[in-house]
Amino acid sequence: MKIKLREIAHSRTGDKGNISNISLIVYDEKDYKKIEEHVTSDKVKYWFKDIVKGDVKRYELPNIGALNFVMKDALGGGVTRSLAIDKHGKSLSSALLEMEIEL
Repeated sequence: MKIKLREIAHSRTGDKGNISNISLIVYDEKDYKKIEEHVTSDKVKYWFKDIVKGDVKRYELPNIGALNFVMKDALGGGVTRSLAIDKHGKSLSSALLEMEIEL
């Protein structure tokens, strides 16, 4: 059975220069192991393959049921250099929540 991440988690996005930071936070602690197992750095990098040109590093925060992904070279040069409509990458959190995982 597949589910979209938005069914079990919410997300926030931040930025600093050309680096995007996405948090993935489960609604219920029992679902943390699911995202820890299925939402890897490699999968996130592949999910955003059209925009993320650098490394994706995952930080695990089990005490708050969250994963944090730092994506380098992800914002077209950053806010002051990008011609993108969403220069800060705020919509990336919504895009990540569309990812499906197998249960």
